[in-house]
Amino acid sequence: MKSATNQQSENPMAKLPSVDYLIQQSAQRFQSTYGLSELTKVVRLVLQEVRQTLLSEASTRTYKDEDYLQCIEQKLTQRAEKKVKAVLNLTGTVLHTNLGRAVLPKEAVDALTLAASEACILEYDLGEGKRGDRDQLIEELLCELTGAQAATVVNNNAAAVFLLLHALSEKKETIISRGELIEIGGSFRIPDIMKRAGVKLVEVGTTNRTHAKDFMEAITPKTAMIMKVHTSNYAVQGFTAHVEDDVLAQIANDHQIAYVVDLGSGNLVDMSLFGLPKEPTPMEALKSGAHLVTFSGDKLLGGPQCGMIVGSKELIAKIKKNPLKRMLRVSKLTLAALEAVLHLYRNPARLPEKLTVLGQLTRTRENISLQTARIVSHLNPYFEGTNLTISSQVVMSQIGSGSLPIDLLPSSAVVISGKSKSAEKMVLRFEKLLRKAAIPVIGRIKEQQLILDLRCLRENQEEILSMSIQKVFQEIHFKP
Repeated sequence: MKSATNQQSENPMAKLPSVDYLIQQSAQRFQSTYGLSELTKVVRLVLQEVRQTLLSEASTRTYKDEDYLQCIEQKLTQRAEKKVKAVLNLTGTVLHTNLGRAVLPKEAVDALTLAASEACILEYDLGEGKRGDRDQLIEELLCELTGAQAATVVNNNAAAVFLLLHALSEKKETIISRGELIEIGGSFRIPDIMKRAGVKLVEVGTTNRTHAKDFMEAITPKTAMIMKVHTSNYAVQGFTAHVEDDVLAQIANDHQIAYVVDLGSGNLVDMSLFGLPKEPTPMEALKSGAHLVTFSGDKLLGGPQCGMIVGSKELIAKIKKNPLKRMLRVSKLTLAALEAVLHLYRNPARLPEKLTVLGQLTRTRENISLQTARIVSHLNPYFEGTNLTISSQVVMSQIGSGSLPIDLLPSSAVVISGKSKSAEKMVLRFEKLLRKAAIPVIGRIKEQQLILDLRCLRENQEEILSMSIQKVFQEIHFKP
């Protein structure tokens, strides 16, 4: 192959090859895979970077053809790498917002794949042979599982709350306990959402105590609803008081206004049946008299990201007529996955086996400890004679995503720690390199220890974790 620069020059910039020349030299190797357009773009980028390097370093370095080809290949590969990639969630938080929350069960993945790869029923009524309503795909199931008269779905629970407020309380008042004016991730605040929805917020009670009379005294001719927000991402303990659903529902009925409940996370079964802390359900809220309930699909429910509104047929109809409903509607992929997950709830006895999230939440410490012991035993030889140690440790996992904030789950973790102060930097480097693995490993640092909680690690992922740790050792020059 002819060299792009055969000799050094006082001005290396003058000897830079042309874009056409580098395309000709690299086309046979890369064009069929990446296409001419992408190859041309990358060649220009590489030449631009070389120019900047030569200028910044005032260098007389000579680049050969093979140097350029290596740079082109590296950048093509880098640009082709997908940003959405699988990771090992070893943080100890099952429903990790930053890591995609609920992992979907196989049934949902299969349904999603079918909807993505084929034409499918979305807004078509097979019986009538005409346009239908996409909510019909899941409304019957949601009503069956919650006891609601009607249901609708939007793209997340924040959207459900916003749509409900905008449709039923715009330019009117909504009463809420001061202790329920929550803020969740991304600075989502109930007062801000109400303001954006055109609703006047009326706070009653105090942070820790609110009584029925506080609500009754706040009702005016402009009041549209009473709203209760489940404080799923924090807990107020001690000298507290709150008003039960049935009492608030009766107050609302007496004054002919709506009573709505935002459960946030939400779930469709009594979690205590599976040894987990109990959370309020939509069924319980509706039975207690709530007219509408909102909750998420991608948290405890274990489905895709969406927000559901269930309850009164009359109020749901008003909500669906709101122009914002179309803006916030979900895609066929979400509906397909959600329908598959809801079908699993028809057989609650098999939920821990079928629903991925519930399976992760109900794993016993004994089961996780056996997995931890296997991995530590396999990797221990790599740590002998080094400044680092590997061990198993009892830890506590959390559910996450604003669900049961003070309830923890007993678990077991692989822990990498340093034997000295200087070794603590190695632990931090170890954690960083695991994040850069082919399949990134995401743990957590606590007290200069790298903690890899195995609650969410499947058995077929054990080898991936072991290989990733071994490769990190190679990179930082540790030898078994």
